Amino acid sequence: MTAVVTLDRMTSQKTPQTMKPATAAKKLGVYLEATPAEFQEGVVSRDELNALQADPPEWLRELRRNGPHPRPVVAAKLGVSIGGLARAGITEPLTTEQIDALKAENPEWLQHERATQAEVRKEAARLKKQK
Repeated sequence: MTAVVTLDRMTSQKTPQTMKPATAAKKLGVYLEATPAEFQEGVVSRDELNALQADPPEWLRELRRNGPHPRPVVAAKLGVSIGGLARAGITEPLTTEQIDALKAENPEWLQHERATQAEVRKEAARLKKQK
């Protein structure tokens, strides 16, 4: 039995690659629920994502500046791991103001998690150097 291959794919218009809003929000480093409704309800093409990254609209600049921020961004701003946030009981997104307040307060859990993260990075660097 032989397979019949059609060339329709080669002659048809290329469909733009799209992604769900959650994926686009993750790539943009913003908390999906804080984005405008039209962003949350639609799909985002690769070209639209590139345009948002190259020339962010005011809503995106505002979210990046003040939050609320998703956990990976919160963890990075605090210098801890996402697991460290969970151990501290922080499961909700935080604003920049809340993050700054935590930094100023510098609770014991934050000091501990930062030290743990520093050790993890140090070990990763040592292993990389060994290779």
